[in-house]
Amino acid sequence: MPTKQLEDLPSDIREQLTDGAQQIFLAAYNSAQQDGMSEEAALKVGWNSIQEYYNKGEDGKWHRKPDSAGIHHKAITTGGN
Repeated sequence: MPTKQLEDLPSDIREQLTDGAQQIFLAAYNSAQQDGMSEEAALKVGWNSIQEYYNKGEDGKWHRKPDSAGIHHKAITTGGN
């Protein structure tokens, strides 16, 4: 059964990740479990999701990657009616 709350995550994961990162991890983990993946595979999916947005610091904790300059997450619209 998928983990439902942040408090259900193992303490080693909670200690390494910020609240925002924990939410990303939990969403990816739950999705993988709902798709029928084993707990081990779902954990890997969770960590892969974190690596997309975070880097592991020298302190052992994960820190948000700086946004790339010039890249915007906005829809581009052209033309119009």
